[in-house]
Amino acid sequence: MGGYNDLELEGWRELDINVESLWLIGERDKSGKHKNIYHGNFIPQIPNQLIRRYTKVGDTVFEPFMGSGTTAIECEKLGRSYIGFDINPQMISYVKAMELQNNPTIKNADSQDPASFDFLGDKKFQFALLHPPYWDIVKFTDKKEDLSNCTELKEFVDRFIIVCKNFIPHLDKNRYFAVVIGDVYKNSEVIPLGFYLMHHIKLNFKVKLKGIIVKNIEGNRGKIGQNNIWRYRALKNDYFIFKHEYILVFKKEFR
Repeated sequence: MGGYNDLELEGWRELDINVESLWLIGERDKSGKHKNIYHGNFIPQIPNQLIRRYTKVGDTVFEPFMGSGTTAIECEKLGRSYIGFDINPQMISYVKAMELQNNPTIKNADSQDPASFDFLGDKKFQFALLHPPYWDIVKFTDKKEDLSNCTELKEFVDRFIIVCKNFIPHLDKNRYFAVVIGDVYKNSEVIPLGFYLMHHIKLNFKVKLKGIIVKNIEGNRGKIGQNNIWRYRALKNDYFIFKHEYILVFKKEFR
């Protein structure tokens, strides 16, 4: 049993925890309260794996981009407390209507605003999971605070780093956070968002990069039933179809 999880290592051979850097996940978990109704919601297996790997029962998970509540549902299933922010009031209402039994804290708040964190006081959380917009691939709201409305790459990266500056002081010492991010294609070239965010996190914070996980993308709502179309477009032009996203795992360092 590790200091940051409650995995029973005596039965390590039977543990279904993926410790490899390539995650090939065939189908989205649609059990229980999970519904694939929202552009950009990641598959439940991602938070499930990370929460079990990096937290214990009773620990608190923070999420600054809550979306439709995938992580909140997994926290309920796994006996973790949950704090989630989102600037979209429709998503706040949607997740609250689930009536999750672990009494999650769900706030219509902007993670770029330091005042959003004032309610925590000295309280710390033990893991943070960040699944931001992949720049402007999907416009989630018309709010100027929405990262999906950034017009320039530098603006997107800078504002993401502000989110990190706001939450990292509230992350317990020697604990972990993960960023789930994909790349975008603009002006006939790949923009590697994951690499940009990873670089700037390392530049700005005292953290260790613990893992770069590449996960396959299957069943994306925006591309369901369009595989042949995308294949035709790729063959006609000079690009490759995105079938991956990154899970970047960091550990907050204390000296």
